[in-house]
Amino acid sequence: MIVWVNGTFGAGKTSVCRELVELLPGSLLYDPELVGLGLARMLPPDRAAGLADFQDLPSWRRLVPEVAAALLGEVPGPLVVPMTVLREDYRDEIFGGLASRGLAVHHFVLDAAETILRARIEGHDAHPGEPERSAGTRDLRLEHLARYRAARRWLSRDAELVDTGGLTARQTAERLAVLVGEGAARCPIVQSADATGDTVAAAVLFFDEQDRVLLVDPVYKPAWEFPGGVVERGEAPTDAALRETDEELGLQLDAGDLRLLAVDWEPRTGPRRGGLRLVYDGGRLDAKARQRLRLPAEELRAWRFVTLEEAAALLTPGRHRRLAAALDARRRGELRYLEAGRPAAEGPAPHGLAAHGLTPDGLTADSLAGAVDAA
Repeated sequence: MIVWVNGTFGAGKTSVCRELVELLPGSLLYDPELVGLGLARMLPPDRAAGLADFQDLPSWRRLVPEVAAALLGEVPGPLVVPMTVLREDYRDEIFGGLASRGLAVHHFVLDAAETILRARIEGHDAHPGEPERSAGTRDLRLEHLARYRAARRWLSRDAELVDTGGLTARQTAERLAVLVGEGAARCPIVQSADATGDTVAAAVLFFDEQDRVLLVDPVYKPAWEFPGGVVERGEAPTDAALRETDEELGLQLDAGDLRLLAVDWEPRTGPRRGGLRLVYDGGRLDAKARQRLRLPAEELRAWRFVTLEEAAALLTPGRHRRLAAALDARRRGELRYLEAGRPAAEGPAPHGLAAHGLTPDGLTADSLAGAVDAA
């Protein structure tokens, strides 16, 4: 279990977490800042010199869940984590990584009036002999308050806010210990297995009257996604598309409601799994159908209809290429085969469906089924 204590400078995270460790038997203080400091020391000098915030390192966001899981293999836990995270996409990536490892996350934000936070920051002990550094540190922490104000809106939806204005560190820790016991701050994030092999996944595209496409915002990853998910063992891809549409959106469709638009072979990149990605056309959702949309809180945060241009800011580059190709196939009434979101090169290819003896021109329903079974 993870007890994540968030908040801006001056909120008292470190002091509260030290007290909280004494109140939760078996707990251990885990500071992800140490992971960032270690990375900064190992990075090439030119990369480290240009680094304003180690949280911007993808390696840091991947390592934080890894180190947490490793620590919980050594101690009974929970891990008490004093760490400010003000970007929602970073929160999704880190907490999603924790959830995929089966680690429950209790998310707290230590909150106080800005006048109190300013007073605490301005009264922070100076570094002996380093007045310039102390002044610079205070200025940075004061500037940080604006970021916290902007993030507080999503933090108030995601976490349990605890007003620390009139509490000591011990009193705040006692309050958190009670809330942990009650489970009041546990984030409802889907806990999917972190598979090691490539997968087959099915996505369904829905459209509104302006032909904008529906995207959903997962709580366990930073970018937006298409409705859909991984095909389970022994499950047909079309059945998976129907199941995921029901589970994620509350829409019950028949196989006849779907039309396959594109098949994309996605390469594995770093820790991200690869495999075959099937994209279906689910048709239009009118106003009445949109009112019936129901999202699972542990998996999806929001939905919206977007143009292809708007989708570029929400999807990863590979998924945006896949969407563009699928939309083009829909307009032309074709079935498109892709690799990494791009049309496959002419002739044999060493990866994807071509590895099964298929070419884009020779793609049929029967050959596709054989390739999916082989994958």
